[in-house]
Amino acid sequence: MISNRLNDISSFIVMDVLEKAHEMERSGISVIHLEVGEPDFETPQCIKDQCCKALESGHTHYTHSMGMIELRQAICEDYHKKYNVSVDPEQVVIGSGTSPVMFSLFAVLLNPGDQVIISDPHYACYPNFIKFMDGEPVTVPVYEQDGFQYRPEAIAEKITEKTKGIFINSPSNPTGNLLSSDRMRAIADFSKSRSLFIISDEIYHGLVYEGQEHSILEFTDNAFVLNGFSKLYAMTGLRLGYMIIPKEFIRPVQKIQQNFFISANSMIQMAGIAALKQADKDVEHMKAIYNKRRKYMVERLKDIGLGITVEPTGAFYVFANAKHISQNSYKLAFDILEKAHVGVTPGIDFGKNGEGYLRFSYANSLENITKGLDRLEKYLKSGIKI
Repeated sequence: MISNRLNDISSFIVMDVLEKAHEMERSGISVIHLEVGEPDFETPQCIKDQCCKALESGHTHYTHSMGMIELRQAICEDYHKKYNVSVDPEQVVIGSGTSPVMFSLFAVLLNPGDQVIISDPHYACYPNFIKFMDGEPVTVPVYEQDGFQYRPEAIAEKITEKTKGIFINSPSNPTGNLLSSDRMRAIADFSKSRSLFIISDEIYHGLVYEGQEHSILEFTDNAFVLNGFSKLYAMTGLRLGYMIIPKEFIRPVQKIQQNFFISANSMIQMAGIAALKQADKDVEHMKAIYNKRRKYMVERLKDIGLGITVEPTGAFYVFANAKHISQNSYKLAFDILEKAHVGVTPGIDFGKNGEGYLRFSYANSLENITKGLDRLEKYLKSGIKI
């Protein structure tokens, strides 16, 4: 019999879309992928070279369960350079992607019934991590007219004696918007007054085209920071992420790492050092191309009739309002896939307040984006209603 804890775990709908698209492609149908948030760029050569060098030089064994000290030091140096914050390498834990360290985070933070506040819409997997650890995700709606930013007063309304933390994500998946420094400061001040932790997902840091991203560590030490190498360095398949934690959680997290994960891949940790120290020019090249795609996609989506009140300035997503077409984003996304042969993600994947929206990813070539939006425009002009 399947365990009860899986009863509340939802599927990751974007993967359902992707897997259906793959089925179509196997039958000979050409599908344009605007659904998945995976960089289409090759991993920078300096990173690949370091992978090979590390393998040949014997980096094929266990490391410290919290990660190589050299990589942890490099992460601390990177955060100091970018945000002028001081982090002790002992506070950094390395994982095989950001998801495993998020597992460790909630394993040490939550007791059954503890609550974590998340925005709605939000990254689809957040609630499942919380629920898997017997916690309760509590949603705070965020709105298009605000650029999908938290209203601090709305957070205050959801605080109870069971609240353990507040989850933020900037730049955001699915919206591509940044949380302003004023709002981050207000949330940090509020969390201090209530002795709450802030959990800050900073995985899209570096992929910002207008404005400036801020780490939560600029405003409070009472925070967990999630980050990694997949998005910024086009290293999704290499699986390398990390977390910065308050000092009192070092030993508890270490025990989780030792028991459940042993250590991240030794060879890939060496590649992470190369990414931080050698790949700046590669990142700037990728960012410039992402920005061209972003500008094109935003204007094109507006031209074909989708709503974008506040333009996204980070990550590689556009969260477009399609409520005038359909109130059922799930059916709409699959209809677009089947009839227009374009993969898009339904807004409902990201929470109830995402219903009626579609997420488009510009982590694909400008040629493919153009072709996909041409197909979408033709689909919409056909007058189909869902």
